[in-house]
Amino acid sequence: VQLQASGGGLVQVGGSLRLSCAASGGTFNANVIGWFRQAPGKEHEFVAAISWSGRSTNYAESVKDRFTTSGVNAKNMVYLQMNSLKPEDTAVYSCAARRGLGATENKVLYDYWGQGTQVTVSS
Repeated sequence: VQLQASGGGLVQVGGSLRLSCAASGGTFNANVIGWFRQAPGKEHEFVAAISWSGRSTNYAESVKDRFTTSGVNAKNMVYLQMNSLKPEDTAVYSCAARRGLGATENKVLYDYWGQGTQVTVSS
């Protein structure tokens, strides 16, 4: 499974961005897509996850009510809509896929990782 995140950029505080994650190459092996972010000098941090069916989602407390993840199974695309952005949301955002079930926040349970996209929120 190959993954590619896109849609990052520079945005002001309070602004919005929509990230996309394109999946290809045997996506039937993946049941869950997760979003993670990494700020300079920090560990990967869980952001959100969604099952391909769309019935199960999970969000980090820090983004709940601001971020929404959704997917289009037929197009192998997953999106992360980010609203009310804050400076602390600045990071490289990546998508990952796992073969197992459950929209977990545990990064070690994800099997495939894609290149990230930079999100910068300026104050």
